[in-house]
Amino acid sequence: MFARPILLAIALAITGTPAEARQAAPTSSAKQSNADGVVRVRSSHGFDETVERLKAAIAAKGVRFFDALDQQALGKEANLTIGKSVIVRFGNPPLGVQFLQANRYAGLDWPVRMLVVEEADGSVWLAWTDFRFMAKRYRITTQDAQFKMAAEVAGAIAADAAN
Repeated sequence: MFARPILLAIALAITGTPAEARQAAPTSSAKQSNADGVVRVRSSHGFDETVERLKAAIAAKGVRFFDALDQQALGKEANLTIGKSVIVRFGNPPLGVQFLQANRYAGLDWPVRMLVVEEADGSVWLAWTDFRFMAKRYRITTQDAQFKMAAEVAGAIAADAAN
C-alpha cells in the first residue's frame, strides 16, 4: 500500500550517501564486539559530539528519533559506575512495523537501538544489532529487501555520525 512509497523515499534519501560509506562504514573501522550479531563503527569524534552527530544524522535522513537514554547516569542513580554510554532509539514505523507483522517478538529489537560508548582507552564507538542477525533470530524470511534497506540506512547514519 503506502509502504512502497515510504521504502522508495528511504532508498532515495540514502542515495546521496556514497555506496562505500553505506557498505564499508560498519566494516572498514569495525572492531569485533563481545556479542554476537553486533556491528561496531569507531567514531573520529569525542563522545558527546558523536551523540549529537548521531541525532543530527537521524534527523537528516528523515528517520523518527524516539529518545536517548544515558546509561551512565542510570548507573550513578544506582551507585554503580560505568563509562560513558548512551542508547539512542530511532526508526521508521512504516518499515519497522513490517518486521513486527512478520514476527511480533521482533518488537524486542524495534525501534532500532544504536549505542554510543566510550571505551577505557578513550575511543568512541557506535554499535547496533546486525539486521541479518535479527532476521535469523526472528526467523523472518520474507523481508530480505526491507532488512537490507534498514541495514543500509543504519550504516549510513552511523557513518555520518562517526566521520
